[in-house]
Amino acid sequence: MKILLFILISGLCLFNPLYADEFEFARLENSFKNFIKCELTRTQATNHFKGKTFTITMIDFFDVQIESDMEIVTGAAQCFVVDRHITLYAAVGLKKIKDTKQVLYYTIRDRDFSILATELLKYPYKERCKWSQYWIDID
Repeated sequence: MKILLFILISGLCLFNPLYADEFEFARLENSFKNFIKCELTRTQATNHFKGKTFTITMIDFFDVQIESDMEIVTGAAQCFVVDRHITLYAAVGLKKIKDTKQVLYYTIRDRDFSILATELLKYPYKERCKWSQYWIDID
């Protein structure tokens, strides 16, 4: 009887839309954080910190919005540079290609900004840091 009850509860959790939404949210949040960390480290944030050494102290995931066939993911990274904290704001445009999300557009700025798909299209991204390279797909 206990086994049957366990199977029933497990099944409800797996097929619960709320659980699926939380799973997708966690997946987006982790992918965003890993992507921003990779991109800032790869470029050494030379445009923002002018070659000074920095440490990423926090990456915050803000929002996801869908425009047309693109997901726009936004957030911020707080970095410690020399003797102060600096916040950079990022927007990433994602598109599903062959069942895999890929980054098509990316921009990062030192001031908060509202982003639209039309503005994000000005910043095409050559794949350097894959969106899902740190995510283990358990499907």
